[in-house]
This record gives sequence, structure tokens and C-alpha cells, in this order.
Amino acid sequence: MDGSFPEGDPAVVCGKRQQFGSRFLSDPARVFHHNAWDNVEWSEEQAAEAERKVRENSTQRVCQEKQVDYEINANKYWNNFYKIHENGFFKDRHWLFTEFPELAPSQNHLKNLLSENERSKVYEYYRSGEDGSNLIIEQQHSCSVSLGDKTQPPLMEESVTQKLHHLEICANEFPGSSATYRILEVGCGVGNTVFPILQTNNDPRLFVYCCDFSSTAVELVQTNSAYDPSRCFAFVHDLCDEDKSYPMPENSLDVIILIFVLSAIIPDKMQNAINRLSMLLKPGGIMLLRDYGRYDMAQLRFKKGQCLSENFYVRGDGTRVYFFTQDELDTLFTTAGLEKVQNLVDRRLQVNRGKQLTMYRVWIQCKYRKPLSG
Repeated sequence: MDGSFPEGDPAVVCGKRQQFGSRFLSDPARVFHHNAWDNVEWSEEQAAEAERKVRENSTQRVCQEKQVDYEINANKYWNNFYKIHENGFFKDRHWLFTEFPELAPSQNHLKNLLSENERSKVYEYYRSGEDGSNLIIEQQHSCSVSLGDKTQPPLMEESVTQKLHHLEICANEFPGSSATYRILEVGCGVGNTVFPILQTNNDPRLFVYCCDFSSTAVELVQTNSAYDPSRCFAFVHDLCDEDKSYPMPENSLDVIILIFVLSAIIPDKMQNAINRLSMLLKPGGIMLLRDYGRYDMAQLRFKKGQCLSENFYVRGDGTRVYFFTQDELDTLFTTAGLEKVQNLVDRRLQVNRGKQLTMYRVWIQCKYRKPLSG
């Protein structure tokens, strides 16, 4: 359920993408010298005009009957989107490895997630079985714990059974159970995040899950020549369906990534969706998000009659989009029990040099970590 507007090409220097916030427009006369400028300051007049446009395009709401249709038939609208665009609409997001190095565990694994002291806490946490689980797994299964770039031996003597509901998942119980670093992308679209991850990381201990609301999108992922079932598992999943379980157990994932996907669901269902995802993270695991921010160009371009509710709109193709503030996202994640690592606004000026057009984009980038205990 990928965002239906391309995110644009970040700045590239010497063939390597710079982290956002590194190219500043100090001289307005040079605005058309590059394709994009970072951290662009808005004038008071520009901010006021953005607020005015949102008030104006929000005055006329979509009728309730149509709103029900967009919710009930959301999968139909996304399937139609992918049937039309297939895999020619989005570009692979290689910039993700600059913004989210957690997606390249073969390079850093958990070094950037946990300090040495925290890693020792993880070891103690798993050894003590603080979760209170009564699940007993015999030592003969020879499961192991991955900390940093090393695989630790079993934590107890062979004759002792262990309560390991959230860590030592034994082989053949679920796809990717033998991996030591697991990533889930929610709203994978046609694989523009998943395939760069698999191509960048050759570590056999890595396993990537990806799901989408659209069965058409998942089919495009599964039929892609780069799809390797031994390293990846793609499945159809409704982020809002609380009765439908994920194919991996709780406390089993190192990273969950949401790229322009949370904004596509109805706001009232966002909190429960994040709550359920947070339960899948291991203690110390991290959730990564990049999504639309309030007053992004796309929000200002909506016409009257496309507003579903405050800051929530429907596009012409029937897909929907919400525009967040930092505080709203912080509330969603912290309510789910996660701790803030990063919550930034990427306020970017994109430029069409051929047409001499300027486009002000507003995106929010977040990293929230599951605490080691509590």
C-alpha cells in the first residue's frame, strides 16, 4: 500500500546520496541550480497561505456514503492502482540506507541500535524470561540468540528448559525462523524497498518480510525475478484487521519499516495498528517511518470535496492519504510503548528546472525503539 505520489529524488553527490539536511539554499537566485534543497525555511506569509488553503479545501467533505465505500473497498482501489501502474511507477529507494542504516545489518547489525551496556541488558532480559511466558522450548532444538554481529550459544545448560516466547523461535515454526536479523516492511507496494534491502545485504542471517493490502502488489513482488523465498516472505495483510494475525510471533522482529503507508489508513485505526506492530518487535527493536507531513504540497493541491476528515483526503483514484504532525506521530508511537530515537521534519524544496517550477514538500521521518524491559 505504497504512497501514490513519488517521493522525489534526494540529492546525490559523487554517486552517493547525502543524508537529508545537507544541502541548503542560502542564495535564492541559485534555486534552479539543483533539483532539491533541504530544510527550507517557510516565511510567515507562506505558512499562513498553506493554512488558508487547507481550511479552504476542507470546507466541503465527502458524503458519508462515499466515505464508507472508500473504507470497505479500500483493497479494490489499491488493486486497481497497481494494475494500472504495475512496477513502473516507483523508483527503488536506495536513499533508505542513508536515512535508515538499520536496514543494512550486514554493515552495522545492532551496533547502532544498542550500546555495549544495553546489549548486556538484552542478554540478561532474555535469560531471565521477564515476559512471564509459560512457553517451554526444549534445549534440543538448538536455538540461539543473536546479539551484535555474533551469535551467542544457548543461554542455559542442555538439561534446562527455557521460557522463550519472545526470542528463541525454533526452526520450521514460521518463515524466517532460522534468521538472526528480521525486517518487516508494511505496505511494500511492488518491492521498491524490499529488493534494494535484499540486494544490498548478502548476510544469510537476514530475512525480510513484506506485506501489502493489495493482492496485486504482493503478486508483483512474488513474480519479480529478484524475489527469493529463502530470504523473503511476501504476504497480503490488512494493517487494520485486528482478527488477522501476522506470520511471525511477537517479539521476533529487529526492524519494522513503514514508508508512506500509515497515512493511507483511516486515522481512527492508526493507534491499534501501531500497537499490534510494536508487539512484534524484539526488546531493543526499532520501528522506522517516513510519511507525509502537514501542509505538504500534495495536501495543498486537493480541491474542495476531496476531504474525508481533518487532514485526511481521498485522491481521484480512490486511495486515501493523511498528513501528520510530529506530535501526532509521537503520540502514536509512545502510546504503543515505544521510545523516541528520532522525529524530524524533512522540509524540502524540489525544483523542476526545465519548467522553472518550485514544489514545497513536507515529510516526517521517525525512529522509535521498543524498550528493553517494562
